Amino acid sequence: MAKILLVEDEINIASFIERGLKEFGHSVTVCHDGDTGWKILQDEPFDLLILDIIMPKINGLELCRLYRQMFGYQIPVIMLTALGTTEDIVKGLDAGADDYLTKPFSVEELLARLRVTRRRLQMMKSDALNQSAVFVNGDLRIDYAAGCVYLGEEELHLTPIEYKLLCLLAQNAGRVLTHTFIMENIWGSNWEKDIASLRVFMATLRRKLEKNPQSLQYIQTHVGVGYRMMKFEESSENKKGEY
Repeated sequence: MAKILLVEDEINIASFIERGLKEFGHSVTVCHDGDTGWKILQDEPFDLLILDIIMPKINGLELCRLYRQMFGYQIPVIMLTALGTTEDIVKGLDAGADDYLTKPFSVEELLARLRVTRRRLQMMKSDALNQSAVFVNGDLRIDYAAGCVYLGEEELHLTPIEYKLLCLLAQNAGRVLTHTFIMENIWGSNWEKDIASLRVFMATLRRKLEKNPQSLQYIQTHVGVGYRMMKFEESSENKKGEY
């Protein structure tokens, strides 16, 4: 059972989601604007946040940013959006969301996303306990024990999906990983294969790793096949690849 905060301004949709989550034993607190949501978040802890993007007072993107700035990245955030374009989805991920759902959606789909998102977070914590090594590639450093990623002296704030993607690529540095291999390792073998979502998450990860034209290219796209982590001696000699 998870303790969930749902911030959704459409009352009918909020009620629909609340009933579905409660049927599966989750504890749900509901509010209908970002300002109220922010006040609640400062008063009590939650296991998961579900935020609509378009809301009065404080929208979901800003609420997510505020939460991440104050409380960090330990609690998953799922964004709800009626705006299904890649640009809108990327904005949500850049604000610190871990996953997203495009309206309309079923309760079953939301519950599946909830399970996968929380499972990934538990896997990250388990990895941190079981691994003591530090991966270094150019300016990139992954401290598995601490669950932290650094680019030079700057700590990167990655969502659980981005972190798992980066670790998977790092553990297979130099090897091309197919779309199917990546999706099965990140989302599980029973998850619906969604290359478009993989591309969006990979794009946000690359933007954090390759911030300017002088940045090393760490992730190379193999069009129609997959991705690979480039090694430092390769990435320093190559231009940026396509997303």
